[in-house]
Amino acid sequence: MRPRPTPDRRARCASLPLALLAVALALGACTAMPPTHFHSLMPDEVAPRTGAAARPAATLAIVLEPVRVPAQADQPQWVVRLADGSLAVLEQERWASALPDEFRAALLEELIVGHGAIDARTQPAPATPPWRIAIDVRRFDSVPGREARIEGSWLIQGSGASRAVASRCEWLLREPATASMTALAAAHRRAIARLADAVALVLARVARGEAPGCPALDERR
Repeated sequence: MRPRPTPDRRARCASLPLALLAVALALGACTAMPPTHFHSLMPDEVAPRTGAAARPAATLAIVLEPVRVPAQADQPQWVVRLADGSLAVLEQERWASALPDEFRAALLEELIVGHGAIDARTQPAPATPPWRIAIDVRRFDSVPGREARIEGSWLIQGSGASRAVASRCEWLLREPATASMTALAAAHRRAIARLADAVALVLARVARGEAPGCPALDERR
């Protein structure tokens, strides 16, 4: 004779379909969520520069300091500026890594591959002391359907026994972009490439013993 189920067993059995229903609903909710897109500031490919932004005659060693970015932009999610001036956080649009790290890695790649600089922290440096480059970003704006805008300053100075300042410049970079996030990310990459060209131009002038000046960066390509 089969034992009769106890009240506790009957309750557990009765609740089983509800539990399965809850799991099904949870899975349905998960599959209905929009996918998360990750973007990077790293360039797809960097070509050696020619012309005004060409490599300097002598290889220059550099130390690129950690890049500072505004707190409101230093988020995993994208913070975009809307037409009315307000800000929106896009949960499904994110940077591949922390924004300061993305910015620094992209700028360093442009300087090394595009302009032949040597990263003194990872590569054997020439006899001359490296130049230290500090980038301070005050604005990092993504405006869908309009532009990517980066505004800030740089400080380039010697290292070792001599810490003389070679260049201190303010700059503004603007690149047009459509409403897509992919286009905005590409616009930011173009802006950083222009920043690398300007930094390399100043370094080349310093290497030749010329006055470095501050290249004009407030015009779009």
